Order: sequence, then structure tokens, then C-alpha cells
Amino acid sequence: MRQRPRNPASDSQSVCGALERWLMDRPSLKIIAAFSALPDEVDLSEIIARHPERQWVFPRVDGESLKFHQVKNPETDLISGAFKIFEPLATDEEIPVDQIQVFLCPGLAFDAGGGRLGRGRGFYDRMLANAAVSALKLGICFPDQLVADTFSEPHDVRMDTVISC
Repeated sequence: MRQRPRNPASDSQSVCGALERWLMDRPSLKIIAAFSALPDEVDLSEIIARHPERQWVFPRVDGESLKFHQVKNPETDLISGAFKIFEPLATDEEIPVDQIQVFLCPGLAFDAGGGRLGRGRGFYDRMLANAAVSALKLGICFPDQLVADTFSEPHDVRMDTVISC
């Protein structure tokens, strides 16, 4: 079966719509870890702008780990950081990983069992291993990133849900 070509802008809107419906069913979830989208990832800026009542935090690379900092406006509060990914300043308020209620996770591919194929450095797997047990892990992706198997390894942290359009 042939898939239609990806349209990042409209597909991001569709994924954000699905994510918004998921979030609206869970108003008690206030502290949400987002990410700055690379060109092949879902742009979350639309949903972040529409929900200022949530506390949005973004990752910043610190050595071999990720630290999360509160961001009020991703359009102005992020700078180009490690790996040319936009991230918060180290001086922005840091939020401990164990306080984050929802992690929106990017990836190259996801499978139906919650497997996630990252970019190979292990940043998300190491960080998610330290998250609160109650924290929800959501894979956020375009439809063509859903695959039969990501060939997860024992150290890979599985997503609780994968949201696509």
C-alpha cells in the first residue's frame, strides 16, 4: 500500500488535534514535557499556544542527560542548542523529571506495542527511566512513522500511548 506524501504543516495540525482531544479528557495533567520539532517531527507549537493553562517544559541537553525547564513562549524563549535543537536557557526555571506528569516524546518510528525508535543517543530512555511511575509517556508522530516493529531493546522505555492522525 502506498502512503500519501507527508505534509508537515497540515499533518502537525491533525496530530495536535488528536493530542488536544487526549489532553482535554485529562484536565488534571498540568505539567507537560514537550519538544522542539526537528523537520521530520510533529510541530507542537499550535497546541502549546492554545493551552497556556498547562505548564509546558522543554528539554535541554546537559552532558549526557536531559534537564527540563519551564517555557512560557516557545517562539521567543528557546535558543539553538546541542545538535542544533532549540532548547531553553540553563537559567530558566528547572522542573525535576519526577514532577512531570506527561512526556510528549518524538521519535523516528513507533510501533503498536509502544516501542520507540529514537535517534540512537539514548537521551529519552535514560531520562524516562527516572520519571515518576505515574508519568504518562506519549509517542507523538506522523502516520508514516507508525511501523510494525521498532525492534526495541531491553533498555528502551515503551510509550503508554502513541498519538498520530
